[in-house]
Amino acid sequence: MVMIKRALISVYDKDGLEGLVEALGGFGVEIVSSGGTARRIRELGYGMLIEVSDYTGHPESPGGLVKTLHPKIHGGLLLNRGDPDHRRWMEENGVEPIDMVVCNLYPFERVAEAGADLETAAENIDIGGPSMVRSAAKAALLYDSVLVVTEPAQYSEVIATLRENDGEPDTYLRRKYALKAFKRTAGYDSAIVSYLEGMED
Repeated sequence: MVMIKRALISVYDKDGLEGLVEALGGFGVEIVSSGGTARRIRELGYGMLIEVSDYTGHPESPGGLVKTLHPKIHGGLLLNRGDPDHRRWMEENGVEPIDMVVCNLYPFERVAEAGADLETAAENIDIGGPSMVRSAAKAALLYDSVLVVTEPAQYSEVIATLRENDGEPDTYLRRKYALKAFKRTAGYDSAIVSYLEGMED
């Protein structure tokens, strides 16, 4: 098992964040975050917080459209820290392992169901979130190295598992949540397709 030392948190729905952040603080976890999520975590008094732009060394684009689509994010998730070649590349390029991703997506389904026009619906298509979620889920399955959390309802189980295992999620939880992650991104894409198909009718 891999102890969580660094977590990337980027959530639209901030419900329950207080309890999760408190639990991560108990294990000295560094949190990488941005935008409204970072502001909320800072309001909670969390000291071990670093902005995504500071972490990557690259500023966010206008409107926050491009912030986590960066090699230091996806390399920290997808590369195998146990493989000497991968590890060497990470060290040469300043890529640190990311052990946990907490990410829920822009509310496309809700906006679409409310009858949004195309521009509004398109603005609510999350790009960076699903990419991070899929990278984290793949790493969970390949290397048993990353925990991906995609909804606040999962926080209580995550907190309980971390406390039972001294900050180390078990393989069962990683694989269980990887499956949930792929179901979430599949459902998200399906909702986008359904919306666009509906426009053709």
